Amino acid sequence: MDSSYRISPWVILLMLNSIWTVDAQKKVFSITNFGGKSDGKTDNKQALANAWKKACGTDGGAVLIPKGTYLVSVGYFQGPCTGITLFSVQGSLLASSTIGASPWLTFYKVYGLRFSGSGTLNGNGAFAWSRCQHFKQCPNRPTMLKIENVKNGLIQGVSLVNSKMFHLHIDWSENVIMKNLHISAPENSPNTDGIHVSRSNYVYIMNSVIGTGDDCVSIGDGCRNVHISDVNCGPGHGISIGSLGEYKGELDVNGITVKNCNLTRTQNGLRIKTWAPSQSSNVVSGVTFQNINLNMVDNPIIIDQYYCPTGSCGHKGESSVAIKGVKYINVRGSSSLATAADIRCSKRKPCQDIELIGVDIKYNGKPTTAYCSPQAGVQFRGPKQDPSRC
Repeated sequence: MDSSYRISPWVILLMLNSIWTVDAQKKVFSITNFGGKSDGKTDNKQALANAWKKACGTDGGAVLIPKGTYLVSVGYFQGPCTGITLFSVQGSLLASSTIGASPWLTFYKVYGLRFSGSGTLNGNGAFAWSRCQHFKQCPNRPTMLKIENVKNGLIQGVSLVNSKMFHLHIDWSENVIMKNLHISAPENSPNTDGIHVSRSNYVYIMNSVIGTGDDCVSIGDGCRNVHISDVNCGPGHGISIGSLGEYKGELDVNGITVKNCNLTRTQNGLRIKTWAPSQSSNVVSGVTFQNINLNMVDNPIIIDQYYCPTGSCGHKGESSVAIKGVKYINVRGSSSLATAADIRCSKRKPCQDIELIGVDIKYNGKPTTAYCSPQAGVQFRGPKQDPSRC
């Protein structure tokens, strides 16, 4: 294993402990023991809160969502807990159709969280999506599952469907593994990112299937040592770093690896996007995209330092976000466009050390082209590359 994919000792421990299940527990607190009803109509907010309180206060305690459909208006689960705490979803948790800014389910300051199961979180997002006439007029909508200030967490096995906005948001957290997740929403559902990571360190996303109306995975500011591997992405907007530079005080992003992933019919492939003009001068560095398979992907390789989705910035300024040390290694497959690489870098902070190595992307079986702005600083390394030059 190369040094760019160094695993935290805590993560190794989490992987060894991933077989820890409800069946091994003697301290299981089922939502039904606290008045929970699986009729899909009764709000089980209080029953779930009571089950969490018991589990969190018990060393090795577990919340159980058994088979059935349980409506929950909102859930806020705060630690720290007495010990490792399991939240096992074997049935389905159903959100109401209510629109609001607060996340639907939040885990805050839970150290040693195990969120797992073969069940489903259903965000019930259709009504919220219908209220979004376009990007500027989309009312506040909740993230489905927010993991905030969590250390040494494991999220695995569950399905997350039809969120009103982000499906899963990892924020201000450290040593978190996500694996064997199934995340889905319609291709036209707005801003339904599969997994969004912000201001977190040592985050691992593995062996998951993600298809939504926005980025399969998006990396926000302040992220370090985020490793994505064996993810099947599509439909959606691909795997993105950014957008960055929209707000003041944003933090640097470094140590990002994306390996052994498949992208199918996504609107973008591997993307880095920064606002122009930007409100911060953070740096993106140490990024590797390696062994990526593309199937009819729009914009397979894209660096966009003039990102402005609302049109409010008028494309009149330059980005102050610096991008350097980005490698695309063995990115292969098919593009739906003749231009396979579109690299538009800031004149104020020109890109540095952008490398394409062993890239082979075809359009209708024919060679593709690359566009690079004069300040892009792009190098093509190795024989028989396609595209082979800007």
